[in-house]
Amino acid sequence: MTIIIDAKEGIDYKKLEKAALILREGGLVAFPTETVYGLGANALLKDAVDKIFLAKGRPQDNPLIVHISSKDMLEMCAEITDDRVYMLIEMFWPGPLTIVLPKKNVIAENVTAGLSTVGVRMPANKIALELIRLSGVPVAAPSANVSGKPSPTEAKHVIEDLMGKIDIIIDGGKCSFGLESTVVDLSGERPLILRPGAISYFALKEVLGDIEYSKAVVEGLTGTVPRSPGMKYKHYAPDAKLIIVKGRIDKRIDKINEIKKRLEFKGHKVGILCFYETAHNFESQYKLILGSMFDAKECGRNLFSILRKFNQLGVDYILCEWGNFDLEFLALENRLYKAAANNIVEVL
Repeated sequence: MTIIIDAKEGIDYKKLEKAALILREGGLVAFPTETVYGLGANALLKDAVDKIFLAKGRPQDNPLIVHISSKDMLEMCAEITDDRVYMLIEMFWPGPLTIVLPKKNVIAENVTAGLSTVGVRMPANKIALELIRLSGVPVAAPSANVSGKPSPTEAKHVIEDLMGKIDIIIDGGKCSFGLESTVVDLSGERPLILRPGAISYFALKEVLGDIEYSKAVVEGLTGTVPRSPGMKYKHYAPDAKLIIVKGRIDKRIDKINEIKKRLEFKGHKVGILCFYETAHNFESQYKLILGSMFDAKECGRNLFSILRKFNQLGVDYILCEWGNFDLEFLALENRLYKAAANNIVEVL
């Protein structure tokens, strides 16, 4: 039986202490962060972490991020071999930044999929921080959804996927960012961005100076051992087949309408994912708007909940328009490409 704790109007510390105790003793607790809802287990207990993989159906070689509530907890989890860690902490923590560092042996081996490194972050959400603080342990927490499906940005999404499979769901309302954290690897000689997210390349470059994207991000590599969640597997996928149509506005609109007509002629139910500015060009009862093509943050907040709405509509295909956007849209593009398994139609 899964207990649901309503914390939308504020924290009930008696209930939160109960959740923290369950977490400390090896149970599973889903909780809100500023990015998406996390599914937490005690990162020091292998058996507890095993429950995450079982509940989600997650591949065992996909590492988990460890969530902490203090710098002392960071030093419990990881070796600080690079002083730039403290520069990042000062600028971005609490917040949507995960830092990959050499791990300490106290962290259960299945948290890191046997790697010598661990990703750590301090979430900017009061419920999450208080839960971790009260538990007294670092918390391994991937997104609280069935593996491969759209990440949960509201408690109702967690309920859809994990009700009856975990101990507690804490409902803290809608997540403010809606996309997972940026992941930066500081375990090597040169900083690498392993996963784009809310903290941009430019913001990180201002602090670190020398930084680049991992080839797995830029080239979409899938054959390497993942050093961060979101690097290897198809992620965030709706039930329908998602096709991204990328190109100039007029060309992609024409191509989407052409593909839609062809699919509907074959009897398929077709959804359209578009922007405010172009929505009038598409006639469909299954049309959903991602946001403004000039507002990456708005689109990021909406993406996963919209993909879940398409599930409810029961469409067979989703045609998503996309353009040649700047780096502010890279995190969103990364999630869309993963959700579509790189099924992209480019129009010139």
